Amino acid sequence: MAELRQFRLPDVGEGLTEADIVKWHVKPGDRVTVNQIIVEIETAKAVVELPSPFEGVVAELLVAEGTTADVGTPIISVDVRPESGPAAAGPPAEGAVEPGIHGSLTPKAERQAVLVGYGVKLGATTRRARKAPAAAGTGGTTSTDSTAKGTTTTDIYEVTGAGRPAGRERPAVLAKPPVRKLARDLGVDLSALSGTGPNGSITREDVRSAAAGDEAAAAAAGGLAPAHLAPVAAVSREERIPIRGVRKHTAAAVTASAFTAPHVTEFLQIDITETMAAVARLKSLPDFAGVRVSPLLLVAKALLVAVARHPMINSSWDETAQQIVVRHYVNLGIAAATERGLIVPNIKDAQALTLPALARALAELTETARAGKASPADLGGGTITITNVGVFGVDTGTPILSPGEAAILAFGRVRDAPWVHAGQLAVRKVTTLALAFDHRIIDGDMGSAVLRDTGAMLEDPLNMLAWG
Repeated sequence: MAELRQFRLPDVGEGLTEADIVKWHVKPGDRVTVNQIIVEIETAKAVVELPSPFEGVVAELLVAEGTTADVGTPIISVDVRPESGPAAAGPPAEGAVEPGIHGSLTPKAERQAVLVGYGVKLGATTRRARKAPAAAGTGGTTSTDSTAKGTTTTDIYEVTGAGRPAGRERPAVLAKPPVRKLARDLGVDLSALSGTGPNGSITREDVRSAAAGDEAAAAAAGGLAPAHLAPVAAVSREERIPIRGVRKHTAAAVTASAFTAPHVTEFLQIDITETMAAVARLKSLPDFAGVRVSPLLLVAKALLVAVARHPMINSSWDETAQQIVVRHYVNLGIAAATERGLIVPNIKDAQALTLPALARALAELTETARAGKASPADLGGGTITITNVGVFGVDTGTPILSPGEAAILAFGRVRDAPWVHAGQLAVRKVTTLALAFDHRIIDGDMGSAVLRDTGAMLEDPLNMLAWG
């Protein structure tokens, strides 16, 4: 007798309430094993890979890619006894599922262990009303859930793809929801396209090009030359992008920070010619072989030394307890711009690392962030942050504090500029540092001291040895 088990979306962080289904790695009919990666989800903090808690055959994908699901929502159904017969045959076993409205699968009221987080209370799952993506053609499964107010909302989950017969293999397609909508509007099959975007993702331009090519082929078959084709339908003058995942979390965090902590920003322009020379020298040392060494490494080291000299800069304001919490460890955050928005992973206990170890940690952190693989643990617990705006060709800025931190240092672009050096006018390597801090904790004297010391160490890297 078949036994269907549902895997419910877990809380992969602390207190998260929802996540987006980014990409399924399995399809109905695939055999899965315990701990096999089956899906990528995007939470308010990061993209996370979820392993299967069951072994068996995938019976149904209950939530489509690009859909936001609440924690506790069943996202996949697995037949854990596939040798007993078809997944739909026979009554469900204890701990499995039973048929619900319109043939959907409704969980029994019991608790199911999840892989991470604090678990969820089972029972009749309720979801807030949400407009689901339309499914074209066959292959969609319709389920009706009752909301907390007693109304009903129908979600259509596109499982096998638009116009694709159920059971046919569905290739993995990486495309954002607006791109998928454009493809549906223009009648383009995403699975037939090769993406030109990051990581092979399909862009709007890919979809439009495919639509134009299909129209040209149809016209040629009818005896019309491409020159006689009518232009492709004009694209809407506006585009609406759902606020979700990392971008939603970032927006809430910076808004709370901006209107909670009174920000003060100070600026310092410095000559870092000696730092640039030191970076070139470090690259040739055996301890740094195979490691990317950049000026950011010495900026990070200088800030760590400044924190040791002025511990209060590495603190936080506890409003509930009415206390200032001074940390005697440094979880150094590095702001990173990714496709999914701004994230700030941090290097744990950075103050304890040697310079080569710090260089490797920075390289690993950057690579993980750009690949979208930063975990909630990587993003949590930061104590002070560096944002490298110089990589965008920007001289400086007024950064917003990461929530729970008292200071953030912006490192601007390095450029050639006229500078008085040793009493003579010369062309030197110049940059601008900007330090923003929480004025409830840090007064102008301390903020200036931290910025001044950081700048002095970058002007003459030997100060890092003398003061560190």
